[in-house]
Amino acid sequence: MMNIIEQLNEKIDTMVNRYDVMKQENATLRNEVVSFKAQSEAKDTEITKLEEDNAMKDIEIEDIVKKIELALG
Repeated sequence: MMNIIEQLNEKIDTMVNRYDVMKQENATLRNEVVSFKAQSEAKDTEITKLEEDNAMKDIEIEDIVKKIELALG
């Protein structure tokens, strides 16, 4: 009878240890997700800025082309 109780205690200890490990891994993964989301948002902001810069450059190019066309008559 004591042998069965010892075996159950060992299995319970093993399960508790596995739970603790998985809990730590889960916390690590959650932190990584937060970090990746922040990086993604930063890149999205950078992409938006570059798209706006590109649109402004397109307008500048159009203005220059118009001036050249007016100069050439």
